[in-house]
Amino acid sequence: MAQLTSFEIRNADYKADLSLLRQIRESVFVIEQQVPVTLEWDAIDPDCWHVLACDKKNGIGIGTGRLTPQRTIGRMAVLSEWRGRGVGHALLLQLIELAKAQQWPEVSLHAQISARDFYKKHGFIAYGPIYQEAGIEHQSMRLDLATQATD
Repeated sequence: MAQLTSFEIRNADYKADLSLLRQIRESVFVIEQQVPVTLEWDAIDPDCWHVLACDKKNGIGIGTGRLTPQRTIGRMAVLSEWRGRGVGHALLLQLIELAKAQQWPEVSLHAQISARDFYKKHGFIAYGPIYQEAGIEHQSMRLDLATQATD
């Protein structure tokens, strides 16, 4: 578990942490970004590895992300008041470490265009055309895990 100044990152237990995951993802995706709730929750969610960022003071969930069995990172969400404080960075690093632990050669994601530079800073490379997903422009990106140093 990464220990940071005001929050901590941990691997989530999907069943035990589902209410926290829902609060964060629905706040960011459904309410803020107007993604239909039927698109936010899918059949593979229980089969994914989930990570959770929590405020150290009160344990409240502040961010989350998942790694799918299809080798994709997704559902990266940080509550608006916590953005710009390293939460997304810490979540992404934890998800990358989980992918490395599976000994996968690469991991991919569908980046919202507004977050593309964030992922580029972490070594992801954009490929293919820009497309619409849930009414939001995205571009596919991938990271070669074989070239990534282990933290």
